[in-house]
Amino acid sequence: MKLAIISDVHANLEALHATLAEISAHAVDRIVCLGDIVGYNANPAECIALLRGFDPLCVAGNHDRAVAGEITTDGFSHTAARAVRWTRSRLDAEARAYLAALPLTAGIEHHLVAVHGALHPETGCDMVRLETEELRRASFEALIRHPARARVCAFGHTHRVGIFELKDGAVRERTGDRVFLRDGAYYLINPGAVGQPRTGRSPRDLSSPRHRAAGRERSPRRL
Repeated sequence: MKLAIISDVHANLEALHATLAEISAHAVDRIVCLGDIVGYNANPAECIALLRGFDPLCVAGNHDRAVAGEITTDGFSHTAARAVRWTRSRLDAEARAYLAALPLTAGIEHHLVAVHGALHPETGCDMVRLETEELRRASFEALIRHPARARVCAFGHTHRVGIFELKDGAVRERTGDRVFLRDGAYYLINPGAVGQPRTGRSPRDLSSPRHRAAGRERSPRRL
């Protein structure tokens, strides 16, 4: 199965159009969206409608949940909280209901588990940033126990590309334009952000990774 994994669109319509055009050129089986479709940028309704047209497997991000009224903006920055309030006023009831219905986790059996922030804990996982080895190990442990029986968990939220491998008890970061998934290993994969990358590059330097489960290959692509 060939999957395109995207995250953190954040209402950036231009970036989403560019990402989906690139994905369409690669004949993927399914798009997986790791949440935060909305927030920060100016086209939340358009991004929701465009993405829904591709029927992605999608999970809820913290911005999606806040806009839908599922959580408060406690813990959000002032800018993020203001963006939530503005976004709420720009969405109709159908769009808000779509965001409210998104699950915190989703899986494709034997292939992938999708989350926004982390695969742990059971509540509030959309707010967790997998930025330390301790937190990554906790999500690896949750992945090993997950009923989807997948070896890959895709996560977003940090807006930074990263591939982390657990093999023989050791966690290490994998780098390179092409990463092959090794037998007996588990992986946490972050595709970076479509709409607000935090890499020091321009907003058009977005990531639309491909995870080819059959060939055990993960290829980040930048536009």
